[in-house]
Amino acid sequence: MNFSKWVSLIFILNLFCPTLSFSDSSSSSSSSSSNGLTEIPKRFLQFAKRPELFDWMVGIRRKIHENPELGYEEFETSKLIRTELDKMGITYKYPVAVTGVIGSIGTGGPPFVAIRADMDALPMQEMVEWEHKSKIPGKMHACGHDAHVAMLLGAAKILQEHREEIKGTILLVFQPAEEGGGGALKLIDEGVLENVNAIFGLHVSANLAVGEVHSKAGPIGAGNGFFEAVISGKGGHAAIPQHSVDPILAASNVIVSLQHLVSREADPLDPQVVTVAKFQGGGAFNVIPDSVTIGGTFRAFSKESFMQLRYRIEEVIRGQAAVQRCNATVDFFTEAKLFYPPTINHKGLHEHFLNVAGDMIGIHKVKDVKPLMGSEDFAFYQEVIPGYFFLIGMQNVTRGRLESEHSPHYQVNEDAFPYGAALHASLAARYLLEYQPEVSFSERKFHDEL
Repeated sequence: MNFSKWVSLIFILNLFCPTLSFSDSSSSSSSSSSNGLTEIPKRFLQFAKRPELFDWMVGIRRKIHENPELGYEEFETSKLIRTELDKMGITYKYPVAVTGVIGSIGTGGPPFVAIRADMDALPMQEMVEWEHKSKIPGKMHACGHDAHVAMLLGAAKILQEHREEIKGTILLVFQPAEEGGGGALKLIDEGVLENVNAIFGLHVSANLAVGEVHSKAGPIGAGNGFFEAVISGKGGHAAIPQHSVDPILAASNVIVSLQHLVSREADPLDPQVVTVAKFQGGGAFNVIPDSVTIGGTFRAFSKESFMQLRYRIEEVIRGQAAVQRCNATVDFFTEAKLFYPPTINHKGLHEHFLNVAGDMIGIHKVKDVKPLMGSEDFAFYQEVIPGYFFLIGMQNVTRGRLESEHSPHYQVNEDAFPYGAALHASLAARYLLEYQPEVSFSERKFHDEL
């Protein structure tokens, strides 16, 4: 082939296949693109630390904290969220799953990625005396959901300011009823995850330092179910027990036997829990009651272990009651009449998390978390699409010890907000940039401009 034909071939290839190059320009372009990706988390964190954005997130959180609402009652919380989204020019769907709000930032087309915050409070009386204490008797944000909403709104502000960089669509999922109400499952049933490729969620942690994040691939939270049993016998005078069938004795044998399910039947390397936390029966010192009610929780990190526990709990309760001449009825439930599956992080998303969080705060501050026996309804999302859940630290030892979740003395360190907002935004934006669907050579559209 002579020189002129060789030049002509190069011209044609560059015209129709612009991604092919015969110089070093492609490698420098790739390097530049890679550097741009790594800078996103740092830029977003700097943006989130701006005093005006930080103070705004703090104000949002405190408004929500003063007016806590239980699952599927988050009408004022939802209204506040919608007001702020309106101010930012972000479109949304409402109502979804009663009080849920689904915001949308980006092109409106695929690919889709979601970031989620839960909105509901707990039926507890706040014992912390401060300016923004709960104004609703018997209700309190004792699990940080007010902080989660504030950080997701912070992420929304970051993403909306950088919307030209979004190559797809980011859904902002403000979810009701995480605390036992099955809000995630209700959102799924209403089609929120249709066409969504991945979802990310976070939870503030009182035991981790501010500026650190913890997570891991695989199981990080247990599947969770509750049981309640009514053990019926025959009541009578405590002085003549031979004329009665004592359900208290039967229930006592049931409780001891249930503990053997973990100590003698479960694999020691497969963590499981069975706890009886409710025992109600009798009202007098000298009367054997007709019946006793017991209840508790059981947890495991795999569906197989979870369902085995469920089967054996019922079998043991009925069997031990029968040994003591009693009858037993057993009910399994949560507030939403469903079981919570284990929280299992997607392995591919774990690598994505390590890269993004490492670029933001340094890989030395991104640590593995020990799996917890607590449950999280984010797990319902993970059963449908790839999902990733992580903990963000808020402990500052100079300010004293923070109480753990579900304590009436629970407090939030708001210094964690920039990290949560920026990480939410970075995980979503980088996901869309790094996981664009590939177009094959045959699918490329060519235009002859000459």
